[in-house]
Amino acid sequence: MSIPQLLLCLSLSMLCISSKPTEKKDRVHHDPQLSDKVHDDAQNFDYDHDAFLGADEAKTFDQLTPEESKERLGMIVDKIDTDKDGFVTEGELKAWIKKAQKKYVYDSVERQWQEFDMNQDGFISWDEYRNVTYGTYLDDPDPDDGFNYKQMMVRDERRFKMADKDGDLTATKEEFTAFLHPEEYDYMKDIVVQETMEDIDKNGDGFIDLEEYIGDMYSHDGDADEPEWVKTEREQFVEFRDKNRDGKMDKEETKDWILPSDYDHAEAEARHLVYESDQDKDGKLTKEEIVEKYDLFVGSQATDFGEALVRHDEF
Repeated sequence: MSIPQLLLCLSLSMLCISSKPTEKKDRVHHDPQLSDKVHDDAQNFDYDHDAFLGADEAKTFDQLTPEESKERLGMIVDKIDTDKDGFVTEGELKAWIKKAQKKYVYDSVERQWQEFDMNQDGFISWDEYRNVTYGTYLDDPDPDDGFNYKQMMVRDERRFKMADKDGDLTATKEEFTAFLHPEEYDYMKDIVVQETMEDIDKNGDGFIDLEEYIGDMYSHDGDADEPEWVKTEREQFVEFRDKNRDGKMDKEETKDWILPSDYDHAEAEARHLVYESDQDKDGKLTKEEIVEKYDLFVGSQATDFGEALVRHDEF
């Protein structure tokens, strides 16, 4: 199956999916954890390595000598210092950590890029995306599967135009990433909310009432008794989702539900790394300060903890 066909299948599955009676559909977008390891610097720096590099890349540094780790870390620092002033700020570190944690998003876009960039000009136009994704389906005005591909295309075009910041109907790689993964970009969050409300708002009044909210995540299928989690969701809707107590969720209430303001793990980790490495306490890091603490940032075959374990085994 080609990538465009896969994308279309995923879109269709999102449109027509129906929950089983005991299943709960989750529309809430949470930032992923920086690492599945415990953050305890008294034991090791594994959490920091995963946060700074991403879990997969962190494993590669475990195979390097300290000298190799320092050399590669120095090259990474040059990339983090986006304004090229010779210092790494907490904000630049936070941006880097967020990018490292979303590597899977960028990898996904890289895999799809060549499929859509038909003329190989380094951009993807709306016409290219439309033709690759919908071309064969639009030729059939009455498809057997019953899906309204023209309606789906209109929805995709609206999202594409929202992602296309300069309005030229041509997407850069970053804009195309925003199109495919709108929940990852602040300026795309309104379209995520709009699409979600359109999916759930069955009576078309522009709001999500309690029954629409429950109906999106649970189907009775003839069962008289609701599972306990459904009853809990009803209570959640009344007590927390519907903040103004008017019996329905508007756009802002829906946004608070599906795009919650979670604890910013990347910001906390950036602050921690600066605090631990900032020798002159000026609030920013030089390349030398970072490389000096290479074991905190990236590790190697012989971090301080690794050496301690070797010494322990020798005794």
